Amino acid sequence: MARNSSERVFAVIGLGTFGATVARDLARFENHVIGVDCDEKRVSALANDIGQGLILDARDDVALREAGLDAVDVALVAIGKDIEASILSVINLKTVGVDEVWAKATAKNHHRILSKLGVERVIHPEKEVGQHIAQVLHNPMVRDYVSLGNSQHMVNFRVPESLDGKSLSELEHGKAHDLRCIGVMRGTEFLGHDDSPCTLKEDDLLLLLGRSQDLRDFAGTL
Repeated sequence: MARNSSERVFAVIGLGTFGATVARDLARFENHVIGVDCDEKRVSALANDIGQGLILDARDDVALREAGLDAVDVALVAIGKDIEASILSVINLKTVGVDEVWAKATAKNHHRILSKLGVERVIHPEKEVGQHIAQVLHNPMVRDYVSLGNSQHMVNFRVPESLDGKSLSELEHGKAHDLRCIGVMRGTEFLGHDDSPCTLKEDDLLLLLGRSQDLRDFAGTL
């Protein structure tokens, strides 16, 4: 497999909606992506979007090795409905020598088995997206958020009319809620953070870092 010294190579096993989306975006970020599926139509649909498409069964470890999958940096098993195929694909990828394997899970027991097999990260796309959407719908001030683990989150708050004209130092996010402002954005312009003077305007975006409870408490004051 020809590759640049700085280029990472990803394999995506299973090119349904989830797998195809990940494969396309990885390629868009200028990674070399190998898409693998038993379905010729799915592989053909990605032919112009990724580096390489392979029609093969990941349950066959010999086929994986012969196709060069042992040389990839990271493999994502994006097979959902066929749990047996998902598990066998993970085992085979580990067998041929792929160090980092991620996998999609569809049920609690599926998750447990994948974890026991040493999967780096088990993903529940529908659940994770659902939680994300619920958080944003729950508070109109929240434009987006990222969970960092250990109850820590990075949240993008839209500045409401009530804070228009106030300085960043006037907010109680630091003292009352133990939050840090990583940045203030106005359109594409970066205005500052906790240690810099900044006057807020309605619809500015506050990028705040802190625990989920402190973020909820702060959002309740807006």
